[in-house]
Amino acid sequence: RPFNPGNFLVHAVSNIICSIIFGDRFDYEDKKFLTLIELLDENNRLQNSIQIQLYNFIPTIMDYLPGAHQKMIKNTEKVHQFTSEIIAEHQETLDPTCPRDFIDAFLNKMEQEKGNGHSEFTVETLSRTTLDLFLAGTGTTSTTLRYGLVILQKYPEIA
Repeated sequence: RPFNPGNFLVHAVSNIICSIIFGDRFDYEDKKFLTLIELLDENNRLQNSIQIQLYNFIPTIMDYLPGAHQKMIKNTEKVHQFTSEIIAEHQETLDPTCPRDFIDAFLNKMEQEKGNGHSEFTVETLSRTTLDLFLAGTGTTSTTLRYGLVILQKYPEIA
């Protein structure tokens, strides 16, 4: 029977990215995880709106106007809050001799660079990098896998 593997791919890719960045996977029924996926999905849909396009060109003016860009900003802030909470937990439970994931490795490097005033290894950079990896990785990888499946359906002799 035909089915749409989109949600399965997004959940799988997101969980793989979570395991690399956060050191842990989420249950596919976990409410926080599902909320996170919904926020990412909504932002992907909002990307095509004219308000988002205008926001990319004239952000200072668009900050004062209502529209899809305001919803996208709120969604991104919620995802940022989610990642910030996990970073804070990692800071409390960090064992420098045994890094569990990307966040721990970054925190270790932050500690090494502590005396360097020009270091880019800051909590803000960690938060933004984590957000970028999660937001960019989930959408692009799952879409690429989806297109790969479509190509394999179109050309079954390749499969």
